[in-house]
Amino acid sequence: MIKKLLGVGSERRLRQSIATVHGLAKRIIRAKKKENRASSSLPQAEDLLSRFMANEDHSEDFLRDTVINFMLAGKDTTSSALTWFFWLLCSRPDVEAKIMDEIRSVRARRPSTSPAVFDFEELREMHYLHAAITESMRLYPPVPLNSQSCLSDDVLPDGTAVKKGWFMSYNSYAMGRMEPIWGPDCREYKPERWLDEGKFRPESPFKFPAFHAGPRMCLGKEMAYIQMKSIVACVLERLAVELVDKEARPVKMISLTLRMKGGLLLRFRQRSACH
Repeated sequence: MIKKLLGVGSERRLRQSIATVHGLAKRIIRAKKKENRASSSLPQAEDLLSRFMANEDHSEDFLRDTVINFMLAGKDTTSSALTWFFWLLCSRPDVEAKIMDEIRSVRARRPSTSPAVFDFEELREMHYLHAAITESMRLYPPVPLNSQSCLSDDVLPDGTAVKKGWFMSYNSYAMGRMEPIWGPDCREYKPERWLDEGKFRPESPFKFPAFHAGPRMCLGKEMAYIQMKSIVACVLERLAVELVDKEARPVKMISLTLRMKGGLLLRFRQRSACH
């Protein structure tokens, strides 16, 4: 607090770093505004930033914060989630086989002239893949710890009083391993727990807080799922994946995201046409 008050040391470096990130975001916004003005006679661009900018009530600071939110929250989180997903998948050929059956089923229904990548509606049909990724995030949530500040005096459902200005933390990593929440098989990787007659069945975000819950729920939740499902489907359709070192146990590194120390070393093999 003293360093922040005096503007020295790590607080000074933090302020400079924040200014750099803010400057980058504002340059992106101004470049997009310039691009949209130059093409005013053409149909409005459909990218995410242009959609936010279409609302003239949004200030530049709001747009700046939105850009930073998607830049920061949408990069390390999805890469962390996919790292742990592929690690789990390598030890579960039964899960991989079910994902492959689903991918082939969706692929078989599309015209032969369709692009190689799956479109939005096709990815939405992949319920088992959605469940497999969600189950991975239950055990290895991209953001394992989080804190919130209380804006006014409140009382938790169990009667605990929380005062204005207090901070509260919750541990979604621990929550994913609690029997009272997930049952006696809570430590098992079991995508089927998310399925109801083959369809994905979401849980309450207060039970599964990988994307948080309530009014501060992650803005990019659906985008993250589409990105992850698209990557997994495109990789697995073409390549068989295995661990380089099958005996090694990954070491968890907790920062803002749940990282794997040294990353995940994988070996890829081209899938044969009949496999």
